[in-house]
Amino acid sequence: MAKGFITGCDANTEWMLEWFLKNYRKHNDTPIHFCDFGVSAECKAWLDIAGFDSVYTIPNQRVGGWFYKPTAMLKSPCDETIWLDTDIHVLGDLSGAFNYLEPNKLAMVEDKPWSARRGETWHNSGVVGIKGKPDILVNWAHECRGNPKQGDQEVLHEMVRSDPLTRMRYITDLPNKYNWLRVQLLDGHDSPQKLCMHWTGFKGKEEIRKLIYNG
Repeated sequence: MAKGFITGCDANTEWMLEWFLKNYRKHNDTPIHFCDFGVSAECKAWLDIAGFDSVYTIPNQRVGGWFYKPTAMLKSPCDETIWLDTDIHVLGDLSGAFNYLEPNKLAMVEDKPWSARRGETWHNSGVVGIKGKPDILVNWAHECRGNPKQGDQEVLHEMVRSDPLTRMRYITDLPNKYNWLRVQLLDGHDSPQKLCMHWTGFKGKEEIRKLIYNG
């Protein structure tokens, strides 16, 4: 299969999944696949009729949640894959993001709020694109299984932070519109061109609950 998006979650975050998929399908016809990180039986039954192009699982790991993400990407059925977190509000056609994928690299948006606050470049792992299966993805999956830190994004950052050339070797930048972060809004930065509104953190999930409630 040539191109496709994937997402995944476990029972703790499955409550966002129907909302996520509805927004995705409203604007996109590119195939989208789901990786089961350990959803409930009720959610499994819903997945049978939800409209994902495929549903797959990966072997259990001693860590869970988002640490499954790089392994899920490795098992993607697509030649070109873009991962989307389920706390992303899809606002438009995302197919243009495939134009930025490069062999042997991860395509990601710079996490501008973290970069500014930490004084070094960070990339946000809510949207990650790959062409083929880059070595950096294999290593990221291994580190998430064997050396988990605060989150998958932090694991990757430790792998590429040694110098700017290392980051440039393994990561290529996606335009900000493909992963607009909640904290950017707090910092006074918004864009009418944004295609993914990423509601990160606890406060972001409260915004999603409001969006779901208001239909």
